[in-house]
Amino acid sequence: MFSMLAHLHGQPWNASQIGRSLDVGIHTVNRYLDALAQTYLVCRLQPYFANLGKRLRKAPKVYLADSGLLHAILDIPAHKDLLLNPVAGFSWEGFVIQQVTACLPPGWETSFWRTSGGAEIDLLLLRAGQPQIAIEIKLNSTDPRPRRGFHESCAELRLDRRWVVYPGDNILPLAHGCELLSLPELLDRLK
Repeated sequence: MFSMLAHLHGQPWNASQIGRSLDVGIHTVNRYLDALAQTYLVCRLQPYFANLGKRLRKAPKVYLADSGLLHAILDIPAHKDLLLNPVAGFSWEGFVIQQVTACLPPGWETSFWRTSGGAEIDLLLLRAGQPQIAIEIKLNSTDPRPRRGFHESCAELRLDRRWVVYPGDNILPLAHGCELLSLPELLDRLK
């Protein structure tokens, strides 16, 4: 199951799909996931629900808690190999989420937002259960602009702080009130 989770890193949890592959029931698969989460081998990013009349994705996203372990399981020996692998964007997303989660002050929570139509906020930071900051996570340094669905979701949730984190070094303003940030800058702003 752990190897399957590596291949599904950053994807919405689908217990029935994994259960069919392992020839076990949904409840068993969910218990396995609970055990992996309780031992900090995986983390679950829960979806945020707002009563806005939208059909939202309700399954959590599942990430291996250690990027190095993810790369080892997927036989990705070097950074150059990672960049050629389809999992690269999900790996970066998981790494950013883990770094943000580790440095959040008390009282803050992480979540994500995704409608059934595909509009998404990769990482939503909540305080007292209310969304405060939207973060789009982009591996692409040449065109790190978020998609229209990100802006629509931010407007719907009335979020003014919209950050795009990427593996570069620059801090730049983007359209629709977004700001392009490096990961170190993002982490500094959260302290």
